[in-house]
Amino acid sequence: MNHLVASWGNYPNFSQTAHTLSWRCELAELYQQSTVSFGSTLAYGNGRSYGDSCLALSDHVIAMRGLNRFINVDWQLGIIRAEAGVTLAEVLELIIPHGWFLAVTPGTQFITLGGAVANDVHGKNHHRRGTFGNHVLQFGLLRQNEPEITCSKLENLALFQATIGGLGLTGIITWVEIQLIPIKASQIDSKVVRFNNLDEFFTLSAELDSLHEYSVAWVDCIATGNKTGRGVFMAGDYAEDGELAYSQPKKLQAPIKLPCSLVNSLSLKAFNAIYWRKHPKSIKSVRIDYYPFFYPLDNILYWNRIYGYKGFQQYQCVIPKRVSEQAIRALLSTIAQQGIGSFLAVLKCCGAISSPGLMSFPMEGTTLALDFPQSKALAKVLFPRLDAIVREAGGRLYAAKDAHMQADDFKQAYPAWEQLEALRDRGLNSHFWKRVTS
Repeated sequence: MNHLVASWGNYPNFSQTAHTLSWRCELAELYQQSTVSFGSTLAYGNGRSYGDSCLALSDHVIAMRGLNRFINVDWQLGIIRAEAGVTLAEVLELIIPHGWFLAVTPGTQFITLGGAVANDVHGKNHHRRGTFGNHVLQFGLLRQNEPEITCSKLENLALFQATIGGLGLTGIITWVEIQLIPIKASQIDSKVVRFNNLDEFFTLSAELDSLHEYSVAWVDCIATGNKTGRGVFMAGDYAEDGELAYSQPKKLQAPIKLPCSLVNSLSLKAFNAIYWRKHPKSIKSVRIDYYPFFYPLDNILYWNRIYGYKGFQQYQCVIPKRVSEQAIRALLSTIAQQGIGSFLAVLKCCGAISSPGLMSFPMEGTTLALDFPQSKALAKVLFPRLDAIVREAGGRLYAAKDAHMQADDFKQAYPAWEQLEALRDRGLNSHFWKRVTS
């Protein structure tokens, strides 16, 4: 049964017809039919990409969630193989009771394994373990009019590297095998402290990142003056004792799409002030469950609806270490001048571990991510100013979150794009790829 899907940000509005399947043996025929009928297609996971990288140029995608089976698990070595449509939540439900966890997880557990590879996702421990791609052992890849192949560091290396972070363009990922990490408990021993400005953030990061598996900061994106960049720093490690339990907390659900965004200058100012003040002035140790530590927004189903029917855009950039402090300060000052952003603005220092992927986003430096309600002013005023700062600093934007990047900026930030284009399966194309390579 076919149905309509979109990106998580609901912008741009390229409504997609999703063609479903239930078994891997159906995929080759469906792929061939889609290319014959529509010219091209794209694998579509669980729709958590924010912009247009998950939207097929033909507006017809292959919905991969039907491929949601586990293939093999080695509990001794912590290696799991599953179909590409399995979500991280489904992986966690299986592995946590056995004392294993994902080596790298992004801020949502509702993405698929195929999507995690295609976007080479990263998390709060990039400084320790790099990206998701660093822990991918092998995967299956189906290319147009070819038999399925296995890609790894030992087989089909060029396609292995191009597919990790390759935005689903080198072929359709059919299954993924990853290395897990052992844990003794599913709780996190965390340290939390609020900081007064950006200087204090970088001081805390320098002191705590190397001591802990995970670190990240929430930042008040509308604070100005000597409060610019104030926020809350969080670091943590798996507890040495406790339960090994998969969490299924009761979830709230956002209402249907609203005529306007609930995120505005008044609500943002009030929330940010309250949230900052509720956290301690000095470092406090707190044991919490893994779920709120890693996935705070997953407690609200369809939280993207709070931005209204126009949707939102997320702006995520990474700035090289040598100029991080100056450029991040300029970015936050520019955003604060507009008086609008998101409740969940994230600041994090990335490490020096290289990904095997050609098109991986993180670099050694600092990444800033926040959402903006969609408006014409983003493209006309705010984003050009932010892009200029990122460009001058030698940074780059994250394709999985992007809906506006200019072709010149993309090509400068990702010089390996031509290698990816040379290996792109001609039956696959996206609105994003057309936009940034034309």
